[in-house]
Amino acid sequence: MKTKNLRTAIAAAVFGVMAIGLVVGVSTGTLSGFGWDTIAALCPLGALGTMIATKTMIPRVVISLVIMAALVLLVGRAFCAWLCPTTLIYRIRDYFRSPKKRKALAEQKNAEIKAISQQELDSLKPAKDAKGHACGACGKCQPVKYGKLDSRHAVLGGALLSTAVFGFPVFCLVCPVGLTFATVLVLWRAFSAGDATIGIILIPAMLIIEIVFLRKWCTRFCPLSALMNLVGRFSRTFVPVIDDEKCLETAKGASCSKCAEVCQFDINLRHPDFGELTTADCTRCRACVDACPTRAITMPLLVGKKAKGTVVVADPALEDLEPKLD
Repeated sequence: MKTKNLRTAIAAAVFGVMAIGLVVGVSTGTLSGFGWDTIAALCPLGALGTMIATKTMIPRVVISLVIMAALVLLVGRAFCAWLCPTTLIYRIRDYFRSPKKRKALAEQKNAEIKAISQQELDSLKPAKDAKGHACGACGKCQPVKYGKLDSRHAVLGGALLSTAVFGFPVFCLVCPVGLTFATVLVLWRAFSAGDATIGIILIPAMLIIEIVFLRKWCTRFCPLSALMNLVGRFSRTFVPVIDDEKCLETAKGASCSKCAEVCQFDINLRHPDFGELTTADCTRCRACVDACPTRAITMPLLVGKKAKGTVVVADPALEDLEPKLD
């Protein structure tokens, strides 16, 4: 089974089990907060918001936050690719798009990624005359861009500030994860018990607005992903690494960047300065591993400093330059 299909199957199975438990009254909770009896795991953003709202240090909440931080350190934002119902809805939406629309979107993204790739490869020519530079294909020869604005962190700050001001986790009212399960519940009550309220219109409408109109929700708006990003930047396990000797762009100087084209979260592994997000937001979805035509991408158990800072030589004319490692 392809990894993409496996991710979809796992996310659908988890969502299905929790949705069934919700409608039949089994108290296992949802992905916003699940557990059994006194053992529970809370959404880290909701848990943090609860303590801010109540101005109380809650031991169970602190333990939940520590567990979530440990999981992010181990597997990054794997929750987003393998379990999050929002991502599952995106996949369902893409499945029902017309073949013509899917082809047009794929061609558009391919053109954008190829343009970035070619731009970097073109920088190899002047690079051979620049001292201290090995190449431009890995982004090392480009000006370092500091302080890139990440709108998700602004949303995160707003979510926590509003919680402190109003005394309850305001974001939880519009969280798409919670809205997904709430939609299931209101629809079930409406059809099974005739309990139709304004929620049957309002809740699905809010979810549709976020999914349709905020199409970059995961990369530009989600405060939960911003919170995981703060921890994920310290993760060194299962991070995708490119073998420069196999990569088409560095071994043969050919424009490829398939890894960036298939990344649902807009990470450009080959040219990190041009991606909307960095490997700090890697979801370990393995899409880049599956898409690489030369199998140049792997996800080792532990990524060392040398592997993360490899500078490659893509142009044979530059082979006399000494590669340098950060």
